[in-house]
Amino acid sequence: MLSTKVKRNTRKANKPNVIWLLAFIFLQLTPCFAEEPFFPLPSFVNGNGSDDPEIMNDTLKKTAVQTRKRRIGTADERLSQHKEHEWARHLKAQLHLPDWIDLGIENRTRFESYDHPWRTNQKIGAGRTDPQIALRSRIRIELGGQNPLRVLFEGQDARAFMDNDSGDFRDTTSVNEWDILQLLGLLTTENILGTGLRTDFHFGRMTLDFGRRRFIARNDFRNTTNAFDGFHWQIGRDKIWRVRAFLVEPVIRDDVSLDKQNTHSLFWGTYAESALTPWFTWNAYYFGLNDQASSVATQRTYSTFGGRIYKSPAHGELDYEVESAWQIGTRGVTDHFAHFQHLDIGFTFNLPWSPRILFHYDYASGDRTPTDNTDQRFDTLFGARRFEYMPSGIFGPFFRTNLNGAGWRMILQPATEWKIQVKQRFWFLAQSKDSFGSSGLRDPTGHAGTNLGSDVEFRVQWIINQNVDFDVGYDHWFKGSYFDKLPSSADLPQGGHKDTDYFYLSMRIRL
Repeated sequence: MLSTKVKRNTRKANKPNVIWLLAFIFLQLTPCFAEEPFFPLPSFVNGNGSDDPEIMNDTLKKTAVQTRKRRIGTADERLSQHKEHEWARHLKAQLHLPDWIDLGIENRTRFESYDHPWRTNQKIGAGRTDPQIALRSRIRIELGGQNPLRVLFEGQDARAFMDNDSGDFRDTTSVNEWDILQLLGLLTTENILGTGLRTDFHFGRMTLDFGRRRFIARNDFRNTTNAFDGFHWQIGRDKIWRVRAFLVEPVIRDDVSLDKQNTHSLFWGTYAESALTPWFTWNAYYFGLNDQASSVATQRTYSTFGGRIYKSPAHGELDYEVESAWQIGTRGVTDHFAHFQHLDIGFTFNLPWSPRILFHYDYASGDRTPTDNTDQRFDTLFGARRFEYMPSGIFGPFFRTNLNGAGWRMILQPATEWKIQVKQRFWFLAQSKDSFGSSGLRDPTGHAGTNLGSDVEFRVQWIINQNVDFDVGYDHWFKGSYFDKLPSSADLPQGGHKDTDYFYLSMRIRL
């Protein structure tokens, strides 16, 4: 991900804490939460790559049926998951704003902690625990209602507390204070020349989700969010098919100052989705990246193309997902050829709690011989990981690069608002001489091997309604022999070879 060099914020204590403001508003509006407010049904792409599609879709349908109100979509409803921007606008209702004005605010507060850091830049020593509090607040203001022309502003303040000690995790994936996340215009037509097709043209700063969100995503679990400046266009027939195209410049995040447009990096692509056959839904895509913003050795000119086929889960039926992506181009002065492969096979039992068992496999190529003239390390571009691998945030050691891993997951839904997950995955490097993720660890001899260990995760989500939800999780990473065999030159922090425990507790309020 694009980021800037981290700067220590010495003024943090003097800035207002928006938690107290949001808590006050929440207390004033709590009686409203007893009502069944309206929010729209999702499109056919909703839930791809989501952490809680089953819960949210059930709640969406229940509310829409009970209220029987007309859908009022948002300006970015075709850009990202519906759960990211659609909730009951209690604050708007209390202020008696007209339909052509949309107002929403959101706050998520998360405590998280882990021990035995392994990144080379985390010299905590003796495996000391790194606890932090991640705070993310957003405000949305949209003008236009259901008019063909609409304007949306979304501001975000993302910061972390308890992160100023030496060796604490801190970068622009956790801190991005007082910034513009989206500022876009939308031109839309619901029925082109009577064909029933809808087209949308977005321009400005925006966030994006594509397909399963492995390569382009509006980050959910992570405290900060990828944004892009440019253009996006889509045409399609809702719940059946659509085609998308975009031409953007990735935004460079800064932890304290305003984010900047990256004039030295260009990102473009096309994406096609079809749900004509329920048991064989497919996506096909091409992404181009010309990133000349960094040093010559790390400049990237990539073409990524691939496809995805899947069947959505259903009671008493087998479901699956297969995705394959290939990259060609150059990295610095070196030729680049890499690939990523993914397989899911699942089954949902027609039993109480709707138990679903799911088997995963991922392979992201690594560089077999880092000293030769070919780079084989897959680049995950701007994708999200939490929904598939493990919690990211200050944790998240595994990326879709130089990775070979399989595992299983059990998902239970004891009630409409509850979701329980247990997961285990086994992790290996794809190539022993290449680097491990973004840790900075590398054994150029390959003698440390490829065994990164395994992790077991337990997660519980409680979505009270679309305005209030809780999320708690625990992950134990059994570190493999790779960490015991690393040479001293790899610069593994003291205690970094020991198992890591990670815990988080999150609450989100939206008004």
